[in-house]
Amino acid sequence: MKSALVHSLTATFEAHARHTETGVEFWLARELQSLLGYDEWRNFTAVIVKAKIACETSGHPIADHFVGVNKMVDLGSGSQREVDDLMLTRYACYLIAQNGDPRKQEIAFAQTYFAIQTRRAELIEQRLLEAERVSARRKLCTTEKELSQVIYEQTGGNEDFALIRSKGDQALFNKTTQAMKTQWNVPDNRPLADFAPTIILKAKDFAAEITIFNTRQHGMTSESAISNEHITNNQAVRNTLLERGIRPETLSAAEDVKKVERRLVSEEKKALVKPDGLDKKSPVPTAEEA
Repeated sequence: MKSALVHSLTATFEAHARHTETGVEFWLARELQSLLGYDEWRNFTAVIVKAKIACETSGHPIADHFVGVNKMVDLGSGSQREVDDLMLTRYACYLIAQNGDPRKQEIAFAQTYFAIQTRRAELIEQRLLEAERVSARRKLCTTEKELSQVIYEQTGGNEDFALIRSKGDQALFNKTTQAMKTQWNVPDNRPLADFAPTIILKAKDFAAEITIFNTRQHGMTSESAISNEHITNNQAVRNTLLERGIRPETLSAAEDVKKVERRLVSEEKKALVKPDGLDKKSPVPTAEEA
């Protein structure tokens, strides 16, 4: 396929055929029909039917990717007529291209184009999720440092922090910290939180924040009082998760957050490479272990 045609089709698919509404991108089937080289709507609808079947087979709700709409079209007489149309997601366009006639140049292009674009979107989504988890781990690290400081201020020593935190884990997981580390294959010298999924990091952080607030608010000065507060808060968070169908101790371990963090830093450095080959300093800091 000639380079000029590739550039032309790319510009057409993105700049001219792609629509956005309230931040959501979509393509219209009747516009995509001509872009993919189909002269007759009935022939194109046959491809759409196959694409819908593929969508359902892959486990995605058809209604999330193929949305029926009506549009007005101009007639030769100068009047207008309402016709059926479909709003399509990028994934729907990909499936249509995959089920189209590969002998058409436009289909051959679209198969590769939407496959790449769909994969790119998946990678972006994955990176955002990884960045969110790293951020949640940093936040928990900061909160637990503050809790340690509060324990020191209120009791005169911070040697009770590890004990209080472990009691919180017992209340959240209904298992000891060591039992969860064994279940998740966490090395003995690493914090459990480094292998916790994002939802657990945020749960632990929320419970710790409440403990900090109430310890100061009520002037708690003993390990037992602060422990009971932390246990109560973790139990409350656990109950909320259970009500929403989330059982903390049955969740799978996440990838080592340190590895995720290093990968994100490396990717950002690559993205910030100067033309002369020198890297700009990455603004992504390294989280400290709690």
